[in-house]
Amino acid sequence: MSSPLEQWAEQTARLTKPDHVVFCDGSEQENQRMIEEMLRQGHTFELNPKTYPNCYLHRSNPNDVARTEQVTFICSQKKEDAGPTNNWMTPKDAREKLTPLLDGAMRGRTMYVVPYMMGPVKSPISKVGVEITDSPYVVASMRIMSRMGKPAMERLGNSAEFVPGLHSLLDVNPERRYIAHFPDEKLIWSVGSGYGGNALLGKKCFALRIASMMAREQGWMAEHMLILGLESPEGKVTYMAAAFPSACGKTNLAMMVSALESQGYRVWTVGDDIAWMKIGADGMLRAINPEAGFFGVAPGTGKHTNPNVMTALTSNTLFTNVGLTPNREPWWEGMESEAPAGMLDWRGNPFDPAQGPAAQPNSRYTVPAHQAPCISPKWEDPEGVPISAFIFGGRRARLAPLVYQSFDWQHGVFVGATMASETTAAATGKVGVTRRDPMAMLPFCGYNMADYFQHWLDMGRKTPRAPKVFHVNWFRRGTDGKFLWPGYGENVRVLKWILDRVEGRGEARETPIGYVPTRSGLTLDGLAVTPAAVDELLSVHRADWEPELDDTKQFFGKFGDRLPKELLEEHSKLARRFADAGPA
Repeated sequence: MSSPLEQWAEQTARLTKPDHVVFCDGSEQENQRMIEEMLRQGHTFELNPKTYPNCYLHRSNPNDVARTEQVTFICSQKKEDAGPTNNWMTPKDAREKLTPLLDGAMRGRTMYVVPYMMGPVKSPISKVGVEITDSPYVVASMRIMSRMGKPAMERLGNSAEFVPGLHSLLDVNPERRYIAHFPDEKLIWSVGSGYGGNALLGKKCFALRIASMMAREQGWMAEHMLILGLESPEGKVTYMAAAFPSACGKTNLAMMVSALESQGYRVWTVGDDIAWMKIGADGMLRAINPEAGFFGVAPGTGKHTNPNVMTALTSNTLFTNVGLTPNREPWWEGMESEAPAGMLDWRGNPFDPAQGPAAQPNSRYTVPAHQAPCISPKWEDPEGVPISAFIFGGRRARLAPLVYQSFDWQHGVFVGATMASETTAAATGKVGVTRRDPMAMLPFCGYNMADYFQHWLDMGRKTPRAPKVFHVNWFRRGTDGKFLWPGYGENVRVLKWILDRVEGRGEARETPIGYVPTRSGLTLDGLAVTPAAVDELLSVHRADWEPELDDTKQFFGKFGDRLPKELLEEHSKLARRFADAGPA
């Protein structure tokens, strides 16, 4: 009798009609066959084997370079279960729309059956997925990003306990591109895209959209969060998880080289993007990084911004849509070296700055996590690491101070639920437009976000030693429009204050929005920031917060009666605290 996996693979082959079917084992020999097939197809190129051994450059279709949220759907039976922030289709409508596209979609191609595990091999928190794909690029990428092949099959056995994902490139036509999630069946269908977040189904599709549903049902958390450990001079490591919208320095923070290393403070990386957390026997939330690699944005990454990842990228890395130098080395804007003459841009054309950047702005690197010099010794701990602090952040020019702490868990959920970032010109062409992105999960929550907020409130009540909650803002500007805070490795000074607060130290003053550090509470020695700039970084201006209160109330209104009353209570309390504080 065939296993549930074999039955599903047979059913999928009948639909997609491939010429060949290959069950992937994740071996090095198999990986080399995938690379050879990618090279043969003509969109992938070997990089300089002396300087970048076992590294390759892949060029995707120019119409297929980013996640496509407008064609990403949650296919629940009821629209209200998907909520106002997700695109929705009924499961029946989704099947009627996508089945004809998938019928015969793999004719002339090989169908790869890719079993993979999200999370460390021996962790009880880890889960198995199986992606069926016709893209060798996806197979090679999933091998880096997950525990693929043999370990996943050993975990799965003959069980039906896996998340099935069906992916086909089809003809990479944006008009025939859909990413559909069926939460009731824990099923993913993706057609018409070869780009990472749309095609590597273990990443955002499983590890966040489907897993967030599973987590709510089963009493754990699946979050769009980095996980880092801050080591103190005494050698104790305190773990923190942090959520930031895009363009807010998430990977750089996770892999930071500490500016206080000489004082004994070091940052260890557990994960840079996703955290799965369960309540441990010690009453703390225990977090694993479900991924085995980093899938990061290349532009803006350099020796100053992220030296650790630059070290990691020099071997066994798959680059996507970056420039190619005459020495057959990858290049992108922000690499801190001049663009060499004779370079090809991400489309494979001679580089001309007048025609656009050398690297596509969303170009990527896919690299094994264990290659990072800062990888934590505990990054594959089966029980997960104990989380002492949650950090939320956004890009706000005026509003939020450098850092503040919530009054309690319920207030902390409110802080996360009202998170926002102001757009940069690169994102939309409009500067300073406020975009709400609660817990940085707006594009990734697989169900109604009002219910997601309720799950956060419930988890706090159930967790005996719940993390303390903080908000940071590296992007505050002065009256001259310049950033007040240097960021990057200096951000460890803020993490140190958070550590002090977790341990019952750390000077702070109470403000209407929460506890803000005093100037003497921060470790500022050796930092080239004026006292006036520090005062502005730590200030809370009522005039800025009044429109924010209106805006957050409007955002909450989207969720109607489904919004937890506790969040409206916190909104009222915040307004009252500002009123009690007197004139601005």
